[in-house]
Amino acid sequence: MPPTIDGATALVGVLGDPVRHSLSPLMHNAALEDLGLNWAYLALPTPAAALAAVLHALEAIDCRGLNITLPHKQAAAALATELSPLAGRLGAVNTLVRRAEGGWFGTNTDVEGFLAPLRDDNARDATVDWQGRRALVLGCGGSARAVVAGCAELALERITVAGRRPQSLEPFVASCRPWAPGLRALTWNGTGVGPQGDPLAAALAQADLVVNTTPVGMVAQGNPAAAHRCPLGPGQLDHLRPGTVVYDLIYTPRPTRLLQEAAARGCRALDGLEMLVQQGAAALRLWSGQPQVPVATMRRAALTRLEGP
Repeated sequence: MPPTIDGATALVGVLGDPVRHSLSPLMHNAALEDLGLNWAYLALPTPAAALAAVLHALEAIDCRGLNITLPHKQAAAALATELSPLAGRLGAVNTLVRRAEGGWFGTNTDVEGFLAPLRDDNARDATVDWQGRRALVLGCGGSARAVVAGCAELALERITVAGRRPQSLEPFVASCRPWAPGLRALTWNGTGVGPQGDPLAAALAQADLVVNTTPVGMVAQGNPAAAHRCPLGPGQLDHLRPGTVVYDLIYTPRPTRLLQEAAARGCRALDGLEMLVQQGAAALRLWSGQPQVPVATMRRAALTRLEGP
């Protein structure tokens, strides 16, 4: 936190429901102290029905900026006064910036965060030339939209989105195709059992990049078994090729069951912590107007909490 909170302390924060579990206050308050900014970053629980009223109230008290998390990313896009071209294409906002003339400017830093570990000059995955390769995205929720946009930016030859419910998958793919023309839909029941066998098997065998955007395998309060779940069954996991990059947006636990299984099969495993750090750093640059922010400090604060005492 800033050394002192006084009448000049400015507010930034994250809106979501639930949001008390967020690592963003730890990361951002550590960075704000390094930057010497008299700001405080808070987690602000916001029910969906209250989102418009909360945004109006925060604008009235000159809140400098907000992160937006589930389930509000699409609703926040509709409430923003102005959208970046990227947020307009995605129809989803994860960052709001206070406009001097009133209202909120909405953008999406999730894409930048997702791409960061795939483009890190110090990471072995950066040696991959992604152009012409194939990606498989598990899930078609809010995070999947940013992942598909990132995959399109990598110039992948084919992007397949696997979803369990056609009524959600088909509209998702149709809405993304204007800016991701190579996108394909794959309906998947999650068990691999069906009259045609497992439709996911061939996609897994051909994929150079597999991204899990579902919550399967995430730590859940009151449900210890949740952290031991895997979005892919044993037979499906065996179709992964050694060297495939398997990227799980979940970062609790570290590693997830999916990443443990992938590493055991010779795959390159990435979790979602770096995405969280990098999207947050991109948002802080927008709010503060400072081109350089202490990314290492943000990463260290998040890791310290995840690793525990």
